[in-house]
Amino acid sequence: MAFDATKKEWSELYAFFRLLADGYVYAGTPDVKQNETCCLPVARVQREEHDGTRNYIVGKNDVRIWGETIDKRIPREDFGTVADLILQALRETEGENVTSPDGVEGFLDEAAIYDLEAKTDDRTDLKVAFYSEEAPLTGLCVRSRIGTLYPLLDGGRTANFKFEQTGIKFASPTINKINAFGEEDDVLGRMQMIERLGGILKYNDVADKIFRSNLSMLDLHMGRMLGEMTRLMWLNGITKVSELTEAVKQLNPLKIKDELITKHGYYEYKVKEFLLAIATGMRPAKVYTGIESAIDGCLFVTGDGGVLCYQRAFRQVFADFLFQNTRLEKGPVQKDKYGYLERENGAYYFKLNLKVGLMKR
Repeated sequence: MAFDATKKEWSELYAFFRLLADGYVYAGTPDVKQNETCCLPVARVQREEHDGTRNYIVGKNDVRIWGETIDKRIPREDFGTVADLILQALRETEGENVTSPDGVEGFLDEAAIYDLEAKTDDRTDLKVAFYSEEAPLTGLCVRSRIGTLYPLLDGGRTANFKFEQTGIKFASPTINKINAFGEEDDVLGRMQMIERLGGILKYNDVADKIFRSNLSMLDLHMGRMLGEMTRLMWLNGITKVSELTEAVKQLNPLKIKDELITKHGYYEYKVKEFLLAIATGMRPAKVYTGIESAIDGCLFVTGDGGVLCYQRAFRQVFADFLFQNTRLEKGPVQKDKYGYLERENGAYYFKLNLKVGLMKR
């Protein structure tokens, strides 16, 4: 009997089956291509299932599935056949939900796979041992351009920046008029209205104290830098992180010396460090200590169904990939509680929200 699942769920299963069928994965380049000189043999994949931890040991012609309640072998080519069926269904379905293709449900029963998404506490989707099944496991998340690309950072209201409204003191009716302007999501309209009326929005702080501390672990000025990038995203319509970094570099809100900007690439370096941190587990509302998490990287499913591996072991390539392929996104205004003038301790503040995602193309 056919069943529906989201593109995210099918994409994770597709990447998992592709690894088992191919027995290898290529490292990715910053511009989302295969690094032909770096093919990583996959010896073992560990995945959480309904009945506990499963190991999938890749043999020459078959995959041994071994766990607490299972020990069986399935031909590798069967995983490849089902992966192709899933890929075809993902491509042919326009909506977010995809119906299971013919034959797939029977194969999932045979392999005793009942969770399309792995249920883990450490936020990894798969753990992979490269070269040898005894090798240390690399914890990976699956990100897919075929399905919905879930944000790298979606912190909700904990990822807000505060901008103090200065320049002129508005009367209460003016404040109410500004906050009533436009539709709920017309944040730019309210920002422009503040400017037209003589107000200035000046960066003040990170709204949440845990997120402020997390960003300070990377750099004491990281909040201001990201706050200015978020403001420029709204004002100038730029979303690509690399382009916003260039814009903030020209603005130089931290007032650092030109030599540090040009010779050392200060702004680019700091943004890449931030991207690496959020890609490997840093979250706004959880204390970040700089200790490496279980997430070592990601399996990135390209638009044509290729699977590329980015991981901490190739740190610079991973950082460059994130820098070139991420953007700032606009979160829901009501849910994330930003985009209006709010009174706090006798002053008015305007909050903007930070949300970072991978680009579809």
